[in-house]
Amino acid sequence: MSSFVPCKGKTACRDDGRHCLTCGRSLAEIEQTRKLIDALAELVCERGYDNVSEFSAYVADKVEKKVGHRRASV
Repeated sequence: MSSFVPCKGKTACRDDGRHCLTCGRSLAEIEQTRKLIDALAELVCERGYDNVSEFSAYVADKVEKKVGHRRASV
């Protein structure tokens, strides 16, 4: 198992064409994560939620629970 290293921002990102040399994640992983975040942001905007922090906390909690459940199932 590996640990997630958060992005330091696009200005800190340096890559070798396959991986970010700052956080170590693959560019494919970074792109997939960006797409998921963009989809969540789009949902918030489409629904007109004004309590973005509550929505974000809900999503974070659900992801953590789902990962825990999946890991316990293997």
